[in-house]
Amino acid sequence: DVQLQASGGGLVQTGGSLRLSCVGSGFSFANYDISWRRQAPGKEQEGVSHLWSDDGTIYYRDSVKGRFTMSIDNAKNTAYLQMNSLQPEDTAVYFCAAVERGLPRIQSMPHGNLYDFRGQGTQVTVSS
Repeated sequence: DVQLQASGGGLVQTGGSLRLSCVGSGFSFANYDISWRRQAPGKEQEGVSHLWSDDGTIYYRDSVKGRFTMSIDNAKNTAYLQMNSLQPEDTAVYFCAAVERGLPRIQSMPHGNLYDFRGQGTQVTVSS
């Protein structure tokens, strides 16, 4: 079975940091593009960061650039999202998603309905 399990969320104050992890099983990260995505209550799901595995490029949404850093450990089939300088607007359920390498790079991050796999999320709450 394919699984993606995110962890590391929690409650932090504005300006705090969290490091999220996403462990995959049943497939190899090395053959997939991996994204971190989030969904806040009452809002649409949005991409946070995306790794294009063909050349290692990582894109970030504008609002997290300079604060969030995504990394991948293919040997551990694990993706990470280091989140610094957290703001209340970062409050959401964060989850990871994967799409098989080869998706046309029409946008910097794929649309949410193009992913092959998506995992259970982890809640991040930033208090003001």
